[in-house]
Amino acid sequence: MFDAALLDQIRARFAHVDSCPFTGARIFFENAGGALTLKSVVETTTRFAAIPDNQGRDNAASHALVDVITKSRADAMRFFNASEGAVLFGESGTELLFRLIQDACLGAGPGIVLGSTVEHPASRSACTRWAEVSGRQYIQVPHDDATGQVTPQAYAEHVTPDTAVATILHTSPVTGMAMDLPAIAAAIRAKAPNALIIVDGIQHACHGGIDVSAAGIDGYVISPYKVFSRHGYGIAWASDRLTALRHDALTGAPAGQWELGTRDTGAYATFSDVVAYFDWLGGTLTTDTDPRARLTAAAKAIHAHEHALTQAMLRGIDNLPGLTDLPGVHIIGGADNPAREGLVSFYSDSVPTAQIVAALNDAGIRTHIRKADHYSGNILTPLGQPDCVRVSLAHYNSPAEVRSFLSAVQSILAE
Repeated sequence: MFDAALLDQIRARFAHVDSCPFTGARIFFENAGGALTLKSVVETTTRFAAIPDNQGRDNAASHALVDVITKSRADAMRFFNASEGAVLFGESGTELLFRLIQDACLGAGPGIVLGSTVEHPASRSACTRWAEVSGRQYIQVPHDDATGQVTPQAYAEHVTPDTAVATILHTSPVTGMAMDLPAIAAAIRAKAPNALIIVDGIQHACHGGIDVSAAGIDGYVISPYKVFSRHGYGIAWASDRLTALRHDALTGAPAGQWELGTRDTGAYATFSDVVAYFDWLGGTLTTDTDPRARLTAAAKAIHAHEHALTQAMLRGIDNLPGLTDLPGVHIIGGADNPAREGLVSFYSDSVPTAQIVAALNDAGIRTHIRKADHYSGNILTPLGQPDCVRVSLAHYNSPAEVRSFLSAVQSILAE
């Protein structure tokens, strides 16, 4: 876990870390819905919003904007640990998942589309649509309801040599469980080496490092507002072979160009702020001068800090009982699940979920209700559970905030 001095430095870099501009003091445990924003991102957004110039003109301002975009692409490649391929900026993470899956389905050779039942509707919906359009069968590998995961072995049982396109969810926004991405990709490649593999990394991105080179995949998508930036854009990495496929583009545009129209230079610049933040954090933890090594150090420390916080939430801290000690409380995905990444979802036998979320909100603790709807029904419906409380952490959250949460939950359930 981060020491108190470093945690104070971390928290000082985020806007509204302990108060809501509408309601006042609060603890933010709704990070899976959108993380806090770096102060540097707010400043960068304001600065670039005032610039009237466009990219691609022959003047100093335009050249400066192009330099910002070029740097941002390089920063994103380092963030993804990509040695080849292209970085593309789009409307949102969901939109980019649709685009990459569309291009893969329309451009791959004959064969099936393979995904899993644990996935977010962004990838499942895209696969359903584009498998139908491209005349392919769409098969979903069943996930384990008890753990909230889909395993490499489960993929191995369903992948066939004619698998043309495959999708993988890196981390679930409902259970908080991470999938073994490299092992799942390897299981797919073992039988279908030419399959195009696209990953939804939207929930994972702020919790513990991305390495597309080690994973052996073709596409990886994130939503920057869930990794300390802002709304209004998404980022994806696409391999050389995915980029080489035909995709929506202006006639006569340069080969390999993904973006349609002029995108906000400020979006590019704010992602450089995100990478710079990870670089700063890693620099406080290692003396290694290699930029990627600093990102890796930051990711490992973030994962360790969040693991300690979720364990405290589950098992208790100081003299406060954890969620597992409270009668009638059930943990989605199981309490003893090593795949957990900064998120605990639970429900109570005695108090309705909506009442718990409302009472926590009244106590100044922001959480969220997940319902068995088109977003979370794939996880909750097989459990026979209509809803759950989602408590989602980030590395700027503190042990004191966990203590406040546990104290509030104990009181709510007792009443």
